[in-house]
Amino acid sequence: MKVAITGSSGLIGSALVARLRVEGHSVSRIVRPGHASSARERLINWDPEAGKLDAAALEGHDAVVHLAGESLAGLWTRSKRAKILASRVRGTNLLARALTGLRQPPIVLVSASAIGYYGDRPSDELLDEAAERGTGFLSDVVVEWEAAARQVEAAGIRIVNPRFGPVLSPKGGALPLMLPAFKLGLGARLGSGRQVWSWVGLDDVVGAIIHTLNTPSIAGPVNVVSPNAVTNAEFTDTLAEVLHRSAWMIAPAFALKLIAGDMAKEMLLSGAHVVPRKLSDTGYTFRQALLEPALRAMLS
Repeated sequence: MKVAITGSSGLIGSALVARLRVEGHSVSRIVRPGHASSARERLINWDPEAGKLDAAALEGHDAVVHLAGESLAGLWTRSKRAKILASRVRGTNLLARALTGLRQPPIVLVSASAIGYYGDRPSDELLDEAAERGTGFLSDVVVEWEAAARQVEAAGIRIVNPRFGPVLSPKGGALPLMLPAFKLGLGARLGSGRQVWSWVGLDDVVGAIIHTLNTPSIAGPVNVVSPNAVTNAEFTDTLAEVLHRSAWMIAPAFALKLIAGDMAKEMLLSGAHVVPRKLSDTGYTFRQALLEPALRAMLS
């Protein structure tokens, strides 16, 4: 399979590139001009802000995986919100228009999304891909993001939107940011601790993407989360136990909101019990289904 990937230098993208190459697939990286690379790499230039993409270089690819987007970390100022939304919608629009104009378009576009679509929901409400959208900034972003990707359907391209939960890896994301405090015995429950965290390990993120590439029956949104979600309190206790530390502290909700505003409200203090219905129904086997052994493997 010949696969082109945006966001190939990020946490998910770099792991996906490595796995695809190990499995014998040909990978082209869609990068900004001047991006450092080795001589053996196939590079395709793009500049989403300028609306530029070397569309001709996409001819003949079997699949495209679109992972690029502004990080959600940091204070959600008006400027930050604009960057989060524009980086996803503008880049996806540019890519979708290019793909629909190809003489030989790819069979499938896997365009990243997020479980932020579901908003903050009660812990006893199980949310599969058919669940209604929630409310909030992230939900609004996801709606526009996925709509931009669906443009490729007009060219007969199968579209898959993997809705990622919080991705756990020692190489990036939230976990390395937590470890220093937890190793000092300063791990803390966030607010009530009752919010559900529908986490997923990086190995399963990569595995799920490849599964969707190889499974023609999968289309539309796909929840990429562990089948065993946990509450924030359970996550806190489990990480502390794996590190042989205590975690008796509580980070009050009001303090988190004061420090990080809406980012804390929507990403730290909110929760949704998301289930990977489509992955399970199509036979995907999770490598890291349970939190404790997953953390032990990651931190060994």
